Amino acid sequence: MQNINLNDRIPAKGFAVFSKTDTFKPFAFSRHPVGANDILIEILYAGICHSDIHSARSEWKEGIYPMVPGHEIAGRVVAVGAKVTKFKVGDYAGVGCMVNSCGECEACKKSQEQFCQKKQTIFTYDCLDCFHDNEPTYGGYSNNIVVSEKFAINVPKDAPLDKVAPLLCAGITTYAPLKFSNVKAGDKVAVAGFGGLGSMAVKYAIKMGAEVYVFARNELKKQDALDMGVSGFYTSTRGVKERFDLIISTIPTAYDVHSYLNLLKFGGEMAIVGLPPRECSPKIDTMSLVFDAGKKVYGSLIGGIAQTQEMLDFSLKHKIYPEIEVISVEQINEAYEKLTNGKARFRYVIDMKTLQ
Repeated sequence: MQNINLNDRIPAKGFAVFSKTDTFKPFAFSRHPVGANDILIEILYAGICHSDIHSARSEWKEGIYPMVPGHEIAGRVVAVGAKVTKFKVGDYAGVGCMVNSCGECEACKKSQEQFCQKKQTIFTYDCLDCFHDNEPTYGGYSNNIVVSEKFAINVPKDAPLDKVAPLLCAGITTYAPLKFSNVKAGDKVAVAGFGGLGSMAVKYAIKMGAEVYVFARNELKKQDALDMGVSGFYTSTRGVKERFDLIISTIPTAYDVHSYLNLLKFGGEMAIVGLPPRECSPKIDTMSLVFDAGKKVYGSLIGGIAQTQEMLDFSLKHKIYPEIEVISVEQINEAYEKLTNGKARFRYVIDMKTLQ
């Protein structure tokens, strides 16, 4: 990062796919100059989220290629703009799923920047950045990123950066609905899907005092769940006697929503955070909702910047971290296949020092 003129475009390198059927290859590109309110981060670790797979393969919408995914980013600040006050060179910082918004609309003023109403939320990758001449954003599978200090998260110097990176998506995505539903000691919480997201939901809910149950596709990770302190583990909703105050669905594939709604208590809530591909996205039958009333279903999309900082502080205080496997950039394609086939244990984190 030496001898970089912050007024010029910032050279960068990473790993990208060039089409929805492509595998990852080295990619050289540049980022916009470091503005007065921006910081330049040397990326040290980048988590792999299932959302990265959906995006890279255009399973939600047609992607913008070449695409450098990655919205679980942890690294070191190596340069700051003239008006930056939140960071100094040498600090650790994190970047999650978004890098800008208007800052003026009702949602932004409530620190719900992910729902920006005036312009749009600028997501970390696969997005056209209206604040920088509509250039495409590139994510964390790279050696650096330029971001507004308002969208960077403060990370303490003694934090384990490899474990912090996945918190910037997997952490906030599951922390937010638990807070929204006011989970408290004694509540019964079920987590549907026990991958990178589900395991974090379990850890947070248990720390909040809830009695937690897991629904998974098989028993391969049953012992992991029991070791975390869950009260029950199921591979099907059939015959389940328990009834829950909250069910969080992290499932990224097709499933029957109503089979879970039937397991809610009267007044119970179901939070949907998993996003399957569009062609197999689950549907909710409104007639069933009417005749099985007294329950709530809502979607939850990551969290605002303030709550993301709150989540990180909570996680570090209670030492709540994801189960991770650190890999090299050369293993990204293999990791994608394992995640797609359900063979991954939990979260893959790329050691960006392996990017040559």
